Amino acid sequence: MPRQRFAALQDARGVEHAAECTLGCVALEEVNALGKREFTARLGGVFEHSPWIAERAWEKRPFGSLDDLHKKMMRTLEASTEDEKLRLVRAHPELAGGEALTVSSSSEQGRLGFNALTKEERDEMQALNRRYREKFGFPCIVALRLHAERASVLREMRRRLANDAPAELASALEQIGHITRGRLEKLLHG
Repeated sequence: MPRQRFAALQDARGVEHAAECTLGCVALEEVNALGKREFTARLGGVFEHSPWIAERAWEKRPFGSLDDLHKKMMRTLEASTEDEKLRLVRAHPELAGGEALTVSSSSEQGRLGFNALTKEERDEMQALNRRYREKFGFPCIVALRLHAERASVLREMRRRLANDAPAELASALEQIGHITRGRLEKLLHG
């Protein structure tokens, strides 16, 4: 892929894509029939601010199932450069970080009340986020769909602070896999 084209995808000017996967239920047959531009537009928001994954995964059609689609998107991520992986990880918001959230992230954080913390809870989250970012250079990514309550997320964040950088990047990418699987399920099955 020419460097200029990749840069255009990174800043989302070269391809019109949906900021979110909010198109409701889409049949897998429809997904397989989409042209590259439309596929990227519809699935570009599955991976946080990283439509390049959908664009590259389009080449791997047809997709036999939701599982197959997700696996091929994850293989696309696995085949990307370390720099691309880090940019994807850094594109994710901090938990209760206060920055603007995508619709998907807002919904995911809202389910566990990260958008309605007390001052003490917010201070604790800010301290955890700061320590994590200082150590690893990216936000702590937790697949909130795997947690029933906020306290387990905080325990997970504290536990992962003990990781070294390579282990934590691997953890972040694994969590992104869980997050994107949930987003695809929502997109394809409502």
